[in-house]
Amino acid sequence: MFKTVLLAVDVNDPKGSERPAETALQLAKSKGATLHIMNVVPDFGMSIVGSFFTKDHNRQIMAEAKAALEGWVEGLEAVPDTTVLHVDQGTIYEQVLKEAAQIEADAIVVGAHKSQLKDYLIGPNAARIARHAQQSVFVVR
Repeated sequence: MFKTVLLAVDVNDPKGSERPAETALQLAKSKGATLHIMNVVPDFGMSIVGSFFTKDHNRQIMAEAKAALEGWVEGLEAVPDTTVLHVDQGTIYEQVLKEAAQIEADAIVVGAHKSQLKDYLIGPNAARIARHAQQSVFVVR
């Protein structure tokens, strides 16, 4: 049923990514699926903000994010050899949905932060992913 599973994590919140990772690992193992793990680096937002950074800042940030993701994955138990890591930059929910489409994911696993009042008005990334995804979405609290 699930041949490709995408796990979206925030390496800056390793504690909040533990339970979604456990769920994605169990799902991938039980179905013999390929596991893709991704982290999204937020973009600068307005282009004027980006002009204050050096030209190689973006490359450096992406390299650091990839190293952080690799280090985080090394701390997980029993990660399948077929696991693929992705680091993207942009709006989190947009990049997760884009990656899911590119790899033809059958399922997306994301974590949900504790609800706050602003989440009901704006909507957290997990809610946006669940609302717009073409795949099954597992939101893990």
